[in-house]
Amino acid sequence: MSFRFGQHLIKPSVVFLKTDLSFALVNRKPVVPGHVLVCPLRPVERFRDLRPEEVADLFHTTQQVGNVVEKHFRGTSLTISIQDGPEAGQTVKLEHHDKGEEDSPAKWRSEEEMAAEAASLKQYFQ
Repeated sequence: MSFRFGQHLIKPSVVFLKTDLSFALVNRKPVVPGHVLVCPLRPVERFRDLRPEEVADLFHTTQQVGNVVEKHFRGTSLTISIQDGPEAGQTVKLEHHDKGEEDSPAKWRSEEEMAAEAASLKQYFQ
Protein backbone atom coordinates (compact mmCIF):
# COMPACT_ATOMS: atom_id res chain seq x y z
CA MET A 1 0.00 0.00 0.00
CA SER A 2 1.24 3.48 -0.76
CA PHE A 3 0.79 6.44 1.55
CA ARG A 4 0.71 10.11 0.66
CA PHE A 5 1.59 13.14 2.78
CA GLY A 6 0.99 16.29 0.77
CA GLN A 7 2.95 15.88 -2.45
CA HIS A 8 5.20 13.22 -0.91
CA LEU A 9 4.89 9.48 -1.34
CA ILE A 10 5.58 7.78 1.99
CA LYS A 11 7.44 4.50 2.18
CA PRO A 12 5.64 1.84 4.24
CA SER A 13 8.85 1.34 6.24
CA VAL A 14 8.34 4.68 8.05
CA VAL A 15 4.66 4.08 8.84
CA PHE A 16 4.11 2.52 12.25
CA LEU A 17 0.30 2.43 12.43
CA LYS A 18 -2.49 2.15 9.87
CA THR A 19 -6.19 2.19 10.68
CA ASP A 20 -9.13 2.06 8.29
CA LEU A 21 -8.93 5.82 7.70
CA SER A 22 -5.62 7.10 9.11
CA PHE A 23 -1.92 6.35 9.37
CA ALA A 24 0.98 7.43 11.57
CA LEU A 25 4.58 7.89 10.49
CA VAL A 26 7.89 9.06 11.87
CA ASN A 27 9.22 12.46 10.88
CA ARG A 28 12.26 12.91 8.65
CA LYS A 29 13.35 15.97 10.63
CA PRO A 30 11.80 15.77 14.11
CA VAL A 31 11.76 18.89 16.25
CA VAL A 32 11.88 16.81 19.45
CA PRO A 33 12.13 13.06 20.13
CA GLY A 34 8.73 11.53 19.42
CA HIS A 35 7.76 14.13 16.81
CA VAL A 36 5.51 12.02 14.60
CA LEU A 37 2.71 12.67 12.14
CA VAL A 38 -0.83 11.28 12.05
CA CYS A 39 -2.56 11.70 8.70
CA PRO A 40 -5.80 10.76 7.00
CA LEU A 41 -5.45 8.00 4.41
CA ARG A 42 -7.55 9.90 1.90
CA PRO A 43 -5.59 12.91 0.62
CA VAL A 44 -7.47 16.17 1.11
CA GLU A 45 -6.41 19.79 0.74
CA ARG A 46 -7.72 21.03 4.09
CA PHE A 47 -9.07 19.73 7.40
CA ARG A 48 -12.57 20.94 6.44
CA ASP A 49 -12.53 18.48 3.52
CA LEU A 50 -12.46 15.42 5.81
CA ARG A 51 -15.65 13.47 6.36
CA PRO A 52 -16.88 13.19 9.99
CA GLU A 53 -15.82 9.54 10.26
CA GLU A 54 -12.32 10.49 9.04
CA VAL A 55 -12.06 13.22 11.68
CA ALA A 56 -13.16 10.78 14.39
CA ASP A 57 -10.63 8.15 13.29
CA LEU A 58 -7.87 10.74 12.97
CA PHE A 59 -8.40 11.95 16.53
CA HIS A 60 -8.77 8.46 17.96
CA THR A 61 -5.55 7.44 16.21
CA THR A 62 -3.83 10.59 17.49
CA GLN A 63 -4.87 9.68 21.04
CA GLN A 64 -3.47 6.14 20.66
CA VAL A 65 -0.25 7.40 19.12
CA GLY A 66 0.13 10.06 21.82
CA ASN A 67 -0.10 7.42 24.54
CA VAL A 68 2.59 5.33 22.85
CA VAL A 69 4.89 8.27 22.13
CA GLU A 70 4.77 9.39 25.77
CA LYS A 71 5.50 5.87 26.97
CA HIS A 72 8.25 5.12 24.44
CA PHE A 73 10.08 8.44 24.78
CA ARG A 74 9.35 8.75 28.53
CA GLY A 75 7.50 12.00 28.05
CA THR A 76 5.13 13.69 30.43
CA SER A 77 3.14 15.81 28.00
CA LEU A 78 2.24 16.22 24.35
CA THR A 79 1.80 18.99 21.84
CA ILE A 80 -0.87 18.14 19.30
CA SER A 81 -1.09 20.48 16.35
CA ILE A 82 -3.02 20.78 13.11
CA GLN A 83 -1.25 22.86 10.51
CA ASP A 84 -4.08 23.43 8.07
CA GLY A 85 -2.70 25.18 5.02
CA PRO A 86 0.56 26.90 4.04
CA GLU A 87 0.05 30.05 6.13
CA ALA A 88 -0.36 27.83 9.21
CA GLY A 89 3.17 26.51 8.87
CA GLN A 90 2.32 23.38 6.92
CA THR A 91 5.87 22.67 5.83
CA VAL A 92 4.95 20.29 3.01
CA LYS A 93 3.36 23.31 1.30
CA LEU A 94 5.90 26.05 2.05
CA GLU A 95 7.54 27.77 -0.90
CA HIS A 96 11.28 27.48 -1.56
CA HIS A 97 12.03 30.96 -0.20
CA ASP A 98 10.63 29.94 3.20
CA LYS A 99 13.19 27.14 3.58
CA GLY A 100 16.68 27.76 4.80
CA GLU A 101 19.82 25.69 4.73
CA GLU A 102 18.63 23.86 7.86
CA ASP A 103 15.95 22.16 5.74
CA SER A 104 18.35 20.71 3.20
CA PRO A 105 18.12 16.94 2.62
CA ALA A 106 21.60 16.60 4.14
CA LYS A 107 20.04 17.51 7.53
CA TRP A 108 17.26 14.90 7.29
CA ARG A 109 17.41 11.53 9.02
CA SER A 110 18.31 8.57 6.87
CA GLU A 111 15.66 6.14 5.69
CA GLU A 112 17.32 3.51 7.87
CA GLU A 113 17.03 5.69 11.00
CA MET A 114 13.40 6.44 10.24
CA ALA A 115 12.57 2.78 9.53
CA ALA A 116 14.23 1.71 12.80
CA GLU A 117 12.17 4.18 14.82
CA ALA A 118 8.98 3.15 13.01
CA ALA A 119 9.71 -0.52 13.72
CA SER A 120 10.19 0.18 17.43
CA LEU A 121 6.92 2.13 17.62
CA LYS A 122 5.03 -0.45 15.54
CA GLN A 123 5.66 -3.06 18.25
CA TYR A 124 3.29 -1.20 20.59
CA PHE A 125 0.39 -1.71 18.19
CA GLN A 126 0.75 -5.44 17.51
